Order: sequence, then C-alpha cells, then structure tokens
Amino acid sequence: MKRNRVKPSKNKKTNSSIEPNALFPKNPTLAIYLNQFIVWDTSLCIHINRYSTNHMIAAFFKGISRLGDGWFWYVMLLTALAAHGASAILPLVVTMLLSATGLAVYKILKLKTVRPRPYQVHQVIVLGERPLDVFSFPSGHTLQAVLFTATLGSYYPELLPIMLPFAILVALSRIVLGLHYPTDVLVGAGIGYVLSLWMTSLHQLIAQSLLFLSVSVVY
Repeated sequence: MKRNRVKPSKNKKTNSSIEPNALFPKNPTLAIYLNQFIVWDTSLCIHINRYSTNHMIAAFFKGISRLGDGWFWYVMLLTALAAHGASAILPLVVTMLLSATGLAVYKILKLKTVRPRPYQVHQVIVLGERPLDVFSFPSGHTLQAVLFTATLGSYYPELLPIMLPFAILVALSRIVLGLHYPTDVLVGAGIGYVLSLWMTSLHQLIAQSLLFLSVSVVY
C-alpha cells in the first residue's frame, strides 16, 4: 500500500516569517545581512533539532523542559527557605516579583512579535513537546531560567552549581524540542539577566518600605 505524502504548503515561508526587505526597504545592505542572520538562525535550529530523533535525547530534554515549567525553581525557592529560614523571605519575594515582571514582559513581546514557532514554519523540524502558548519570541522558559539563576544565585551562591547547568539545559531543550529558534533563546536569556540586575534596587526599596511601615505602626 502506498502512503500518501503530504505536499508542503506553497504559502509556508522558509525564513521564520520575517521579511528583511520589508524591514529595510531603503537599505538593501542591511536587508542582506538580516537575511543571512535569519538563515543562520534557522539552520542552527534545524541542526540542533535533529538530535530529537534520538529517543533517549528527546526524552531527557522533554523532562528538562517540563521541570523548567516551574517545578525546579519552586524546589530551589523552598530549598533556600529551608536552609536560611526567615532571612530568606525577602530574597524570595524579590525573586518572585522579578519573575512576575519577566512573565509580563515576555507575554507582551510574544503578542507584539507574533513569531510562529519553528515546527509551525519548517516541516523538517520535529516537535518534541507541547508548547504552553502559541508564539515563539522570546523564550519564556529561558528568560525565567536565567532570571532565577542570576537572582537567587546572587543571594545564595551555593545553589549555583545546581541551577547554572540546569538553566543551560533548559535553554538547549527549547531548541532541541523544536519550540524555539536560537535567537528566541538568546533574547530570552538577555531579558532575564537584565531583569535580575534590578535585584538590589528592588531589595532596598522593599526593605525601606517595611522599615517605614514598622516605624509608622510604632508611632
């Protein structure tokens, strides 16, 4: 019995739905460089995704990705709380507030950029895990992984040997599983790190606010 082959759609683009000439209509040189960058981004995505054809590799990164949904970071927060007691409450509050900010930022960017996921554009890419939402840019998993690692790791460096390798694996898993392009992951990591830089200012702001409230209650 012959199998019916699905013909590729003529409407499918092969450049991640970005038109360089539309972005730089008056600067063809920039359009050329952007096109080359898109080709590199797509080629690297396809190359890394090929590893998902190995069942053991796919299962491993699927597990990493699911832990990166939040479960691993919840364990890290509880570990810090168990190890440091009440003194960990403020650092954990700061971390969670920055995480919520990161969530809002990446949700807005996804709705504004509406970049389709790699498996939706390129038939050669194998989907290894169900996506949590529709769009690709930026990688929310990577954003949160870097944010938690940088923020919580600054408070408690003893957790870095666990969190840092896991964050790298989370970032890699998103490409292996066909859910993100390398640029999605790089930008997500960058946003997560930039948000973590607000840690000190936010910590001081909350500490000063609590001090002010305590003094107000006394008087």
